[in-house]
Amino acid sequence: MGGIILFDGVCNFCDSTVQFIIKHDKAGYFQFASLQSEAGQSLLTQYHIPKNIDSVILIEQGKVSVESTAALNICRKFDGLWPCFYAFILVPPFIRNALYRLFAKQRYRLFGKKSECLLPTPAQRQRFLS
Repeated sequence: MGGIILFDGVCNFCDSTVQFIIKHDKAGYFQFASLQSEAGQSLLTQYHIPKNIDSVILIEQGKVSVESTAALNICRKFDGLWPCFYAFILVPPFIRNALYRLFAKQRYRLFGKKSECLLPTPAQRQRFLS
């Protein structure tokens, strides 16, 4: 089984990021669930993840990663040069996550917010948990 990515379903930047991941995840390793969905809420409960977390969440092999660690672990699974970004894992988490949180706090202001979650295309639908 591959990884599951939980994302903010009303964030325009997050929606674009999911589309980017789908495009670069040629093997179809990742599945997706918005934090607002029943599946997302169920996974938060199952893995004891705080419901107020403001981050992308990666669940992989029973382990949860958040913030910059999740993003770097996601890049690791792409084709091409993207796995090179994983080298940033060497930067101490308090620095990486401080930058991540700074951006996360501004994402709605910079990219906007939707009134509803992403509706995947029929081809993408199988990658989304419901």
